[in-house]
Amino acid sequence: MTDGSLSQSDADALLDMEKERASEDSVAFPDLGGRIEVPLVSRDRRESFSLDINRKRIALTTGYQMRGRQTVVLARLDFAAPHRNPDGEEIGVPHLHLYREGFGDRWAYPVPVGMLSAPEDVRQVLHDFMVYCRIMVVPNITFGLFA
Repeated sequence: MTDGSLSQSDADALLDMEKERASEDSVAFPDLGGRIEVPLVSRDRRESFSLDINRKRIALTTGYQMRGRQTVVLARLDFAAPHRNPDGEEIGVPHLHLYREGFGDRWAYPVPVGMLSAPEDVRQVLHDFMVYCRIMVVPNITFGLFA
């Protein structure tokens, strides 16, 4: 992804746009080591998005990511390890990557106060992330016994 492929105002508008599931199909929340991409669309169906859920086996963490325009990461919530920004500032765990013009998703911020109502609960964190990303009609995600 080219860092300059999207203006900051366009990226902000895409993140703020109301989104909904692209289909009624059910998708299974991934097991440890698994990853899924859930297709989303804008309410007017002019823009396509993807909600990515990645469950890392080694760190036993789950990451959530919202992409627009197929490849542009608009927001990513990370729980794995602290992140060092391009200016050298270290951001703790969890942190939120947001698209920044000229840097793509290489810039992280502390999670906004109140964004995560139960950081230890993967289902609630997914819900909170979808609220943050303005997913108004949520995908049909099924959870297994160990999710």
